[in-house]
Amino acid sequence: MDDGAKSKKTVFVGGVAEEVDEAAIYQHFSTFAGDIIEVQLPSAATNPNLQAAESKHRGFAFVTFSSAADAQDAIDNMDLNELNGRVIKVNLARPMKGPMQQAGNRAIWETEEWLKANTLPLAQSGGGHGPHDGEEG
Repeated sequence: MDDGAKSKKTVFVGGVAEEVDEAAIYQHFSTFAGDIIEVQLPSAATNPNLQAAESKHRGFAFVTFSSAADAQDAIDNMDLNELNGRVIKVNLARPMKGPMQQAGNRAIWETEEWLKANTLPLAQSGGGHGPHDGEEG
C-alpha cells in the first residue's frame, strides 16, 4: 500500500489527555467507526531506552482504519467530541513532509542551503561592478 492510500485511511486525533492510552483510543473509536488496523500514540520520550510506562505521549494519536470510508466516519462522528474530559480534534492525517518540502511554497533557489551549494560569490561570478561596467568607450 502506498503512502497516499494509507493517509486516506488514517486520522489524526489531537488534544489527547495525558492519561489516555492506545487501548482507550481503540475502544473509543471502534464504537463509532469500522475496523481499526492500528493505533499509534507517539511517545514524548527523547530517550528510546525508557520503559513505555515511564514515557508520556505527545498529546496526539493516529488511528488507521481498514477503509477510507471508515476513516471519514470516524472524523464525522468523533471530531470535537470528548475523550476523558478533553475535546479532541479529529481530521484526516497528512503525510509527513520530506526535507525538500520543508521550504513550503518558496522556490528552491530561495533557500540559503541551495544558494550556498549552487552559486558563486558575486565577485567570482563576473556580476560585480568592475572598472569598465557602465562606461562607453
